[in-house]
Amino acid sequence: MGRIVLAALVTAVSLGMGGQTATAEPVTSPGVTVPSVKSPDGSYIKSIEVKDSRNITLQIHSAVMDATIPVDVLRPADTSAPRPTLYLLNGAGGGVDTATWKLRTDALDFLADKNVNVVQIISTGFAFYTDWLETDPVLGVNKWSTYIGEELPTLIDAALGTNKVNAIAGLSMAGVSVLNLAINNPGLFRSAAIYSGITQTSDPIAREAVRLTVEVWGGGDVENMWGAPDNPLWVANDPTIHAEKLRGTNLFVSTGNGIPGVYDMPGGEFFPTETVLETPERLAVGAFIEANVDMFNRNLESRLREFDIPATFVYRGSGTHSWGYWQDDLKTSWPVLAQGLYSAP
Repeated sequence: MGRIVLAALVTAVSLGMGGQTATAEPVTSPGVTVPSVKSPDGSYIKSIEVKDSRNITLQIHSAVMDATIPVDVLRPADTSAPRPTLYLLNGAGGGVDTATWKLRTDALDFLADKNVNVVQIISTGFAFYTDWLETDPVLGVNKWSTYIGEELPTLIDAALGTNKVNAIAGLSMAGVSVLNLAINNPGLFRSAAIYSGITQTSDPIAREAVRLTVEVWGGGDVENMWGAPDNPLWVANDPTIHAEKLRGTNLFVSTGNGIPGVYDMPGGEFFPTETVLETPERLAVGAFIEANVDMFNRNLESRLREFDIPATFVYRGSGTHSWGYWQDDLKTSWPVLAQGLYSAP
């Protein structure tokens, strides 16, 4: 059925139907054209690029951001029946740079035989995949929580003929985003996995980590995101404070501790040869980030224990903030993700 849905969608888009109002229904027989799909707020699929039999790019027009956003999709090998969907979030760069799951890891190769739709979210960098209070002069309009949690699933389910079962995973900056998306959209994501992810926002150290990401690396103004430090949005977006709302979600959390490990050797696959001056700086920054993430994750674990909420936590004995570890962690997390994707609710 999935191949029919995709083929019909390509036909619909090629006929210029992307912006028309219609109700999407799964295609159950050949020759039926999928009508133009719209989410409840009017978002729609504007165009589609079929790269090969497994890889497509959807151009999604987001109503809440009034922008067209690309979404890369890896289709299941077997589309004879509706399949679940894994939403995969990148780190601070948001996927608009080269620091992506696709370019830095073998994640898509690993997932290729799992019979799951892999939806790779591409967003504005340094925006925390959240809804911002104000438009930022540098980072623009950001309403990513609404986009991912409300607009996108309707379109993905209709376009790909999914079974409407989802999981979500992300790394680094996306850690807090993954957890908040699970908290704010109960039942949408049965499993959630984060790798070296920020899991606090209202603690002073966590607030500074968020500020550094948005302002120093992204060039934006963090007060345009959640306001001044005393704004209630900082607490509202702190998943550790709201950990009780994660009950029922299959959770996986992993982190290193900042001590250089197997993937932190210059000249290796995940650490290209650099100058003598660059290597210590890279190690120091990666170690600093990971040591703080380790602390945040332990605080989350303690909070979940308070509520007797089960979760899988993996604390690697070494490792900085690096793609090699995240590649391994995704594979380690697969049983937890699969539990939500393939098990009966």
